Amino acid sequence: MYGELKEAILSGTLEPGCLIDKAGLCEKLGVSRFPVSAAVSRLSYDRLVDVAPQHGSFVARISLNDVRERFFIRSALEGEIAAEAARRMTRADKDALAANLKEGAAAVEAEDRAAFYAHDVAFHRILTARLGMARAHDVLESLRVHLERARRLAMSPGGRLHAALKEHVSIATAIEAGDPAAARQSMRRHLDTTSALLESLAKKQPGLFSLQATPS
Repeated sequence: MYGELKEAILSGTLEPGCLIDKAGLCEKLGVSRFPVSAAVSRLSYDRLVDVAPQHGSFVARISLNDVRERFFIRSALEGEIAAEAARRMTRADKDALAANLKEGAAAVEAEDRAAFYAHDVAFHRILTARLGMARAHDVLESLRVHLERARRLAMSPGGRLHAALKEHVSIATAIEAGDPAAARQSMRRHLDTTSALLESLAKKQPGLFSLQATPS
């Protein structure tokens, strides 16, 4: 139950701000109210659900201020990781990136957003894993968890999958060439583009976002 509801929220099937119909879920799934309430409580702890006493439980809106700060951190950190990758990655490491890009291209061709998102996450993980940067990996994983809804939403506009793949190719090309400055620039451009896209979406669909920062 928890996993199903969480995926529905992260994927956007349940949009930010919408009411979670507990009674409807119980009827649809043929379960008692307890597992549904327990799942909603866990999602509230995850800050994916806002519980308003006497009013109901709602999918939490995406904090735009949090998104901005976390992308700022990602850009600074991942830009330097990309530069380091250009300096240190081995042939086998670069081949792993190439394999990821090939699989990502297949997902784009199939217009499979879920598959491409998985390859997008894997692309960034390859850099820290192959460089042995366990602590940087932990920091980025923490950021990724909190940015997942925003990142998936950023892939919704038409043509974005193709553009994101090209941005990954640009990063990998700079790494392949052993050009730290170009790798850093390509990575930061990739993340800045995603951030700018979310700012645009926030203007078009303000109901999905909140300017209030979530508690630490």
